[in-house]
Amino acid sequence: MKHNFSPESLMMSYGYKPELSEGALKCPIFQTSTFVFKNAEEGKAFFEVAYGLREKKVNEELGLIYSRINNPDLEILENRLCLWDGAEDCAVFESGMSAITTMLLEFLKPGDLLLYSTPLYGGTDHFIHDFLKKIGVHAIGFKPWQTKEEIIQLMTKANLQNNLALFFIETPANPTNALIDISVCKEIADQFSTKEKQVYVAVDNTYMGPLWQHPLKNGGDLVLYSATKYIGGHSDVIAGACLGNKELMTRVKTLRTFLGNMAGPWTGWLLLRSLETLKVRMDQQAENAKHVAEFLRTHPKIEKVYYLGFIPENSEEYKIYKKQYSSAGAMLSFDVKGGEKEAFAFLNALKMIKLAVSLGGTESLAEHPITMTHAGVEPEHRKEMHITEKLVRISVGVENFKDIIWDIEQALEKIV
Repeated sequence: MKHNFSPESLMMSYGYKPELSEGALKCPIFQTSTFVFKNAEEGKAFFEVAYGLREKKVNEELGLIYSRINNPDLEILENRLCLWDGAEDCAVFESGMSAITTMLLEFLKPGDLLLYSTPLYGGTDHFIHDFLKKIGVHAIGFKPWQTKEEIIQLMTKANLQNNLALFFIETPANPTNALIDISVCKEIADQFSTKEKQVYVAVDNTYMGPLWQHPLKNGGDLVLYSATKYIGGHSDVIAGACLGNKELMTRVKTLRTFLGNMAGPWTGWLLLRSLETLKVRMDQQAENAKHVAEFLRTHPKIEKVYYLGFIPENSEEYKIYKKQYSSAGAMLSFDVKGGEKEAFAFLNALKMIKLAVSLGGTESLAEHPITMTHAGVEPEHRKEMHITEKLVRISVGVENFKDIIWDIEQALEKIV
């Protein structure tokens, strides 16, 4: 009898054969730089496939060559990550930014146009406006509330519609939780694709992790993660991931090989361990976030709460939410009444919640986007996106939600 196991069940063993590792129940750490071939013919065959000299034969596996190309810990991790998003292939990197930059460099060349959603994570924003600009890539940002027609108008106004090569979007946006309709971006990409050039849609899904949104099922061609966040989940490892179909991922993996920014075996092993508890962690974090958001919503020192669970049901954004998301997630931001002084007073008074950047870990974290994660974003763009001095971002952890609320409440009392 055949049974289709759910991803959270397959995280314990999928892709690993104990008989190949002395019967060890869990995958060992393959701390080796190179691998021994059985014979010269096998080495030749492995390199032919690795360097794209020929296609793999039916049922042929890419043999182990060198840990810059492949390593058992990374291969098993990549196979398991594919299960959550329904992807054909995955590439794991040494950081989220290395995944993003490698993908951008592979699919953009001088003269191309990149359409990107705003706001973006500060590191991504800087790479687009600093490095990509240096190599002659055009970039136009669009806002979450802009329509399909308005986005197209942005291109035509700049006379760059024929240069469109890639969409890069973050949804929900960091730190405001604004939503982007992935399918609308895909419609525009298809409209401006030609036989000679396919326009692709890449989605940074870090904010939702691999559990609460699956961009590949909503029109995305590539999905990216800072695996440091929910996938790692314990604030003790830096990593990134990119997923998509075989054709696109072959391109990404080939560039990764020559840039040399793949993750190492220790990173792969740590993430394998984290995947086993991914669902239980994220479920608890989402449940906690509901309670925290409800508390903040009625507090007299809070002006506004940015939380997916509070999107008005009769709005266009709510339609996107119901189509793309299975949860309101565990990220929320809020405006304190006042400005930087009041926001800092709150942050400095926290006792259990840690004042630190990053997100998705087991512990709750709070930060001040305008002076921290988004400090490098142009002031005009920050203002347009409501990233102001009074905005605070919280990543809700797995602690008892009553303790999280107690800490927030006592810190708000310190605001004069």
